[in-house]
Amino acid sequence: MSFIRSKALRRLAQEPMSMRRLAEELATDRPYTTVFVDDLEQRGLVVRRPDPSDRRGKIVHLTPAGRKVAEQAELILDTPPDAFTRLSAAELRRLEEILQKLD
Repeated sequence: MSFIRSKALRRLAQEPMSMRRLAEELATDRPYTTVFVDDLEQRGLVVRRPDPSDRRGKIVHLTPAGRKVAEQAELILDTPPDAFTRLSAAELRRLEEILQKLD
């Protein structure tokens, strides 16, 4: 699964949202958002329901399977690569300083 699809699932795990808002949150254009939401829907990970405040719009919701995939993605992203576990506390602090300079 692509990073943008897993990012969408992780974002939708926080709350359902409109297609427009999802595109804004992910900084993607609307046509591309439709493409990957279509794919997630075909996989059974999301459903689109009518927006009660805008009859033309849709709200994207996670399915139970989508919630599981979002949780798995969070676990993967929260687990540091093995190489980081071999660094000392001092080395990790130094790495953080270097990365902050790159930001």
